[in-house]
Amino acid sequence: MLDKTLDNTSTPILVVRRDGSPTVLDITKIRAVVEWACAGQNVNSITLEAGLTTRLRNGVTTRDIQDNLIDCALGMCSPDEPAWRYVAGRLHIWNLWKDTQVSRGFGYGNYVAAVKFQLAAKRYDRQILQYSTEDLTEAGTWINPDWDRDYDYAGAVLLTKRYLLRDELPQEAYLTCALLLAVNEQPEVRLTVARAFYEAIAQRKISLATPILANLRIPNGSLSSCFIIGMDDNLESIFAEITNAARISKNGGGVGVNVSRIRATGSWVMGKDNASGGVIPWIKLLNDTAIAVNQGGRRAGAVTVGLDIWHLDVPEFLEMQAENGDRRRKAYDVFPQLVIVDEFMRRVEAKAQWTLVDPYEVKEQLGIELAEQWGDSFAAAYKTIEAELGKKIKLYKQVDARELFKHIMRSQVETGMPYLAFKDTINRANPNKHVGYIPGVNLCCESFSNVKPGLEAHCCNLVSLNLANVDQSEIADVAKLAVRILDNTIDITQPPFEDSKTHNDRYRTIGVGCMGLADWLAKRHLNYQSLTEISYLFEEVAYWCTFASMELAKERGAYAAFPGSEWSKGKLLGSKSLAEILPLTNEPERWQQLSQDVQTYGVRNSHITAIAPNTSSSLVQGCTASILPAYSKFFYDKWAKGTVPIAPPFIEDCFWFYRENKSLDQKIVVKAVAVMQQWIDTGISMELLFNLNQGVYFPNQPERAVKAKDIFETLIMAWKEGCKAVYYVRTVQKDDFKENSSEGCAACAN
Repeated sequence: MLDKTLDNTSTPILVVRRDGSPTVLDITKIRAVVEWACAGQNVNSITLEAGLTTRLRNGVTTRDIQDNLIDCALGMCSPDEPAWRYVAGRLHIWNLWKDTQVSRGFGYGNYVAAVKFQLAAKRYDRQILQYSTEDLTEAGTWINPDWDRDYDYAGAVLLTKRYLLRDELPQEAYLTCALLLAVNEQPEVRLTVARAFYEAIAQRKISLATPILANLRIPNGSLSSCFIIGMDDNLESIFAEITNAARISKNGGGVGVNVSRIRATGSWVMGKDNASGGVIPWIKLLNDTAIAVNQGGRRAGAVTVGLDIWHLDVPEFLEMQAENGDRRRKAYDVFPQLVIVDEFMRRVEAKAQWTLVDPYEVKEQLGIELAEQWGDSFAAAYKTIEAELGKKIKLYKQVDARELFKHIMRSQVETGMPYLAFKDTINRANPNKHVGYIPGVNLCCESFSNVKPGLEAHCCNLVSLNLANVDQSEIADVAKLAVRILDNTIDITQPPFEDSKTHNDRYRTIGVGCMGLADWLAKRHLNYQSLTEISYLFEEVAYWCTFASMELAKERGAYAAFPGSEWSKGKLLGSKSLAEILPLTNEPERWQQLSQDVQTYGVRNSHITAIAPNTSSSLVQGCTASILPAYSKFFYDKWAKGTVPIAPPFIEDCFWFYRENKSLDQKIVVKAVAVMQQWIDTGISMELLFNLNQGVYFPNQPERAVKAKDIFETLIMAWKEGCKAVYYVRTVQKDDFKENSSEGCAACAN
């Protein structure tokens, strides 16, 4: 107990407050904070009092006491008592409240003063002044400080360190975002819409993507999350796109760069054969750009580089992050991505040959821009090319398709990459085939649309529905709010370069995603094999998001490229006809009506749904990441200042209904993602996690560990089931390397 920590003396103890002034220690104040932090949690506040180890002596600071309470709470957090992480989160928020009070002179309760304070410090965009003082005063009454108590320690720390501005409180940040997101709404509904936005965001039903939450309030912030650019085979295009990648990175976006059009190593330059250095030198420049332009100091720039599977430089591309070889041709800080056509996968299955070619020679000799081809068009073009091998086509290499795929798998097991983008699946679902094609995927493999080098760069804004906090009855309303938020974002963002602005204006691409699926399932005592329930959940999300975009088209007009699109033909969900949709649903009438309405009124957004990985933002949201199973029911994550406990939100009540991804057969995950993908018109960030320990997937065979064949079958299944991409392939390493140490990751891949 706190009383026993005092010496048996009547001499008052002086403590130092945050403003530097001394005051007499009041034990009741410490006890009040402890009880506030523990209220409603399944913990005993007395044990936290007893755990206080800071010596209560003259000169001790109130911050020392508070930090020690946080350390005590974290130390008591365990699989048996996971609620202590919420106690530590509340104590961290209390620190924030008190620091802000001291720094600016006031806390919650005067939102107008908070806005003026941030404007004076030039931290807030002056667009907030489009609201009158009366409007801001009314908006301030919506703030509910109690919502700050809902964060566990990991979420509270990440929120304050990454997203809040200096001298800003969480509810002020959310309210300011909501007001700015509604700034262009009609005056008579603007405050009503802003309040709906605020309550959904602040109650963590809708999660704003990092660029929106981090940049919306600041002057001249770019709000888009995802970009894809393409390089043409000339210096002007290459260096222009490197500059564009730098602009994207400066504003906190992730960028995909497709380099498939660039001539291969040994190709011709100005009529000289064997003069080209291929794609690797240009990738290295992108690599160094990502390091140099580090998102305003917040984190390193993030660039995924995509190369089509037929490109002659693919073998070197797969080795560019290996330790051996010429270090001048290495790029360790980009994220490699292979763009794979169905023809290659068919040849992998058939153990047939695959031909690697130079796109420059193919274009010069046969007039084929191979990077633009997909599906049947690619298959026909490829047969034409292979018929000319040794004749018009002299720069080529033939390899065994399955051996090349094994090389890819080996790299994935060793490094987690390359990502795989299934080009034909992606383009079959492209609603805008009439005006272009999709060359590859973005940094997280869930967002993509048409790209034209030097003209259009894919640009997308993201939010996610937090399924842990959204009841079934709320899906319609929350989905409609999410679509409206993102459509408004398009009009207030400042794209970092002209090609991205052109794309924004023409396609109005958005991505409403989901997080917390593992929590949604656990609450309902379901699992990842509950495919009927999963399908219905994502049908609801898909229907209401599409409905909302159609309603916005009624109100504001369809996106510019709508005429001639698959949407305009009554196709939905990424070019699905009604004949494809109706067998999947028990509510055919609403889809039939929606198809008719879309043909009549259009849709506001060319792509509407996309499920991002949400790894960091899920911590702030207090849920499991994205749509994947929880990695573990309880674990410690290593952060800069120590280890932090991580657990799903309903772990105390639903412990047995959380399946741990580290021991779950990944074919179950693939099948579940494939069911979701039927309803998601863009993509899903699908990570695969393979446990290399013996007996994990084979309880009846304790000596059996995962083999290359198992990984191969899972990847083939992902392609066949209609998944559009494979994000990271991660592994859980062997627990014991003393025996069979030669059979590590590389051996497994072999």
